Amino acid sequence: MYKICMVGTGYVGLVSGACFADFGNTVICVDKDAGKVERLKNGEIPFYEIGLDEIVARNLKEGRLSFTTDLASAVKKCEVIFIAVGTPYGKGGEADLSYVWAAAREIAQNMNGYRLIVQKSTVPVGTGAKIRDLVAKTLKKKTAFDVASNPEFLREGSAISDFMRPDRVVIGTSSQRGEDMLAGIYAPLYLNETPMVRTNVETAELIKYAANAFLATKISFINEMANLCEIVGADVKVVARGMGLDNRIGGKFLHAGAGYGGSCFPKDTSALATFSRKVGYPLRIVKATIDVNDGQRQRILDKIRRAVGPMKGKTVGVLGLSFKPNTDDVRDSVALDLIKALLRAGARIRAFDPVAMDNARAALPASVVFAEDVWETLDGADCLILATEWNEFRRLDMAKAKRMMKRPVVIDCKNVYDPKAMADMGFVHVGVGRGIPLDKQKRTDG
Repeated sequence: MYKICMVGTGYVGLVSGACFADFGNTVICVDKDAGKVERLKNGEIPFYEIGLDEIVARNLKEGRLSFTTDLASAVKKCEVIFIAVGTPYGKGGEADLSYVWAAAREIAQNMNGYRLIVQKSTVPVGTGAKIRDLVAKTLKKKTAFDVASNPEFLREGSAISDFMRPDRVVIGTSSQRGEDMLAGIYAPLYLNETPMVRTNVETAELIKYAANAFLATKISFINEMANLCEIVGADVKVVARGMGLDNRIGGKFLHAGAGYGGSCFPKDTSALATFSRKVGYPLRIVKATIDVNDGQRQRILDKIRRAVGPMKGKTVGVLGLSFKPNTDDVRDSVALDLIKALLRAGARIRAFDPVAMDNARAALPASVVFAEDVWETLDGADCLILATEWNEFRRLDMAKAKRMMKRPVVIDCKNVYDPKAMADMGFVHVGVGRGIPLDKQKRTDG
């Protein structure tokens, strides 16, 4: 078993640290936020992730997992140090690596023997080499160390399953010693015959960006097809199924909607596009992916205006605020973008989400009314926007919804409801790529 220091207790750091502890390792998670650390010591999880509270509680009780603000002490005690700090948007769309550099400097200042420094945050190619140079320059006395890349592939809402039963583990190293140590940490996954990709640091760094960019591209591609379907009268759900049955393509991420959001795809596609431009090979497909995604949100707004008419004074009910189901993360959420645009147009907003209300409240203007439940959201609404496909929204009593709404208009950003069934009930149903041309969208007033 290993002694591991996890620098950062955000989504990646906390999930990874808790799961490593569950493997039997001793893990010290470090964060600068003293209040957050105290809450974590008491088993309070700062974000919603199914099953994480149980793993944290179990490993706290067993003494394998601990939390501290003292990075210096943790570095002295641990042989493997993971950097899992944030890499937010920087100027010009690149990744802001200031937290990475700060962590690397403090690690170097406190090393008292060989350390394997593992970069787990999503970073541009070449970051590992820069960390190596920075650590070497900052060391107080000459000490052996290695730098590795171990990108994460955790999906919010299913992170524990993704960590414990991953599609693959990517290990990028520059020495056999570092490779053996990092592979040893993941040894419990050998029982599941998890594929392990062993490569150099630069390749590992690029794998993460390439994977996210490709998945984002699939989303933008099917949204392009959806927009074409609306013009020619085709159904994108059937198109996607027909495509997905081809094993070379697969059906995942072929779900038309209002575009991708969240903490990864928008940031990572932007960073990759910026990085590739700087090194002299602009990635045109990635740039097009971003452009299509940006345009898709405006397209949804156009549909709302066509279906409802002038927005000033209209009451809009929004179901779903997180960027996807099973998480409270509202970063780059389509719902929040739509709400802000509709507020600017003079609409009144009532919104509900099963778990993301607090985060949304902090990110939205005070004029937004946060409802107690679905029915308060719909009461007297001129329009319903289904922005996040939580399961509880899939099985609504639509007859009751129609009775409660002022106008029976549903903007179905996730294609959850059947257009024919909704039309038979008397709803104006506006989906994405469901065969209704934009110029034939019905409006409920002028």
